[in-house]
Amino acid sequence: MAKIVESVPNISEGRNKDIIEACIDEIRTTPGCTLLDYSSDEDHNRTVITYMGSPEAVEDASVKLAKKTVELIDLTKHEGAHPRMGCVDVMPFIPLKDMTMDECVELSNRVGERIAKEADLPVFLYEKSATAPHRQNLAAIRKGQFEGMAEKVKDPDWIPDFGGQRIHPTGGAVCVGARPPLIAYNINLGTSDLSIAEKIGKIIRESSGGLHAVKAMGVMLEDRNIAQVSINMTDYAVTPLYRVMELVKAEAKMYGVSVVGSELIGLAPMQAFLDTAEYYLQIEDFKPEIQVIENHLL
Repeated sequence: MAKIVESVPNISEGRNKDIIEACIDEIRTTPGCTLLDYSSDEDHNRTVITYMGSPEAVEDASVKLAKKTVELIDLTKHEGAHPRMGCVDVMPFIPLKDMTMDECVELSNRVGERIAKEADLPVFLYEKSATAPHRQNLAAIRKGQFEGMAEKVKDPDWIPDFGGQRIHPTGGAVCVGARPPLIAYNINLGTSDLSIAEKIGKIIRESSGGLHAVKAMGVMLEDRNIAQVSINMTDYAVTPLYRVMELVKAEAKMYGVSVVGSELIGLAPMQAFLDTAEYYLQIEDFKPEIQVIENHLL
């Protein structure tokens, strides 16, 4: 059986369409690699790219992408609502078909070493690929962002895994690793008060004692003048989509604020939406493997 792996890198450009398309072309032009989706956010100034293919094709596409971002993106001139430390900020590998997590860890190590050598971009290994427990969490590695990273890597605890004790002067550093599927799910609030979104983010995220497998923060969508709870769900089987939505609604109501919409960034497993449908529709004895037509077409 053919092995298939997915990658979902985030690059630190969400406004300049020429730069975004030039970066995406590195994926499009790699044989054996299929571009699934890409989504840009001007407020975050960030683009999320999703592609899949054979391990060899995804490896080549990922290194090509890193080289192009170093060439085109200058973080000394970059600003946006989303934290970032690198021109390509994070590059995870997710097993899809006939791939184990261990194989994805091996792939992340190969890609990380190549990016450091070929793109001159220092690399931190994170999540399942982390070389120490304190380096598993992306937020912990990224803390200080690009502006503080040159000083941070002087600490022996934060020397990059590849590329030396330094950062690239305009490209920063990148996190590369293996992880399970992640759902990037943002909830928009009917208020321009950023502090409300920040307080809700703190309530729901695991690091503050909230929901397990949930990372969250408040950001401002300047073009719509509304605040957003920006969320990464690292395991939807532990904390489902509907539980996050209901808790955000309940917390927002405390401030007299309503939820005005939500957005999915990139792709997500179908089961996450089936779980949500079952919850809200209160379907008794639901058997998606039998009752969902599309499951008979796979």
